[in-house]
Amino acid sequence: MLDLQALDTRLDQIAHRKATLPELAQLKVLDAEISARNDDRVRARTALDDVQREVTKADTDVQLVRERSVRDRARMDAGQGTAKDMQALQHEVDSLARRQSALEDVELEVMERAEGLAADVNRLEAVCAELAARADELRAVSDKILAELDTEVEQIGRSRTDVVAGVGDDLVVLYEKIRASSGGIGAAVLRQRRCEGCNLELNQVDMNRFTAAAGDEVLRCEECRRILVRTSESGI
Repeated sequence: MLDLQALDTRLDQIAHRKATLPELAQLKVLDAEISARNDDRVRARTALDDVQREVTKADTDVQLVRERSVRDRARMDAGQGTAKDMQALQHEVDSLARRQSALEDVELEVMERAEGLAADVNRLEAVCAELAARADELRAVSDKILAELDTEVEQIGRSRTDVVAGVGDDLVVLYEKIRASSGGIGAAVLRQRRCEGCNLELNQVDMNRFTAAAGDEVLRCEECRRILVRTSESGI
């Protein structure tokens, strides 16, 4: 019976360790951080894409004005048209120059914003890559530990089957019932008149009864109702 209790205690310990594995807790926190940083990266990438479209538009606007100005200057240089036409062309060239300067300022501002957003995207991509690498390391460690624990559970399961076969079905049923209601401890050693399940010393009446009991009789602590296992140190 003590062998069965020891195996079940170890199974409980393994289950507790699997549920409270530090690496799993760290992974949970890290996964949440990865998700948040990925969201930041997506927002930064979206903002960069929007600004890059602004850059393209600004560049197109500048190019159109520049081309128009070149054509007007070519007409002026060619002397095509009347003096009034030349005056109008000069006025348009001057206006286009001012327009081009303003558009180039806009283009420069948009390009600077694009550079800042590109830097943000690169930084967030580096952060996400670093977090992912850390998560992979933690996952590898936790997977290894869990695999080792699962292997031990399988080994204990085989040993437990052998032990249960030697204990008997009725006693196992009783043990399981007590264990479920007594914090996982269904059987305890009776050592020097004391139950090691509840750590209380038995009175003389109970001790006399236990002394007179047959060797195969199931003894139970009157206080905690756990199955008592007799040894040479029980005091009976």
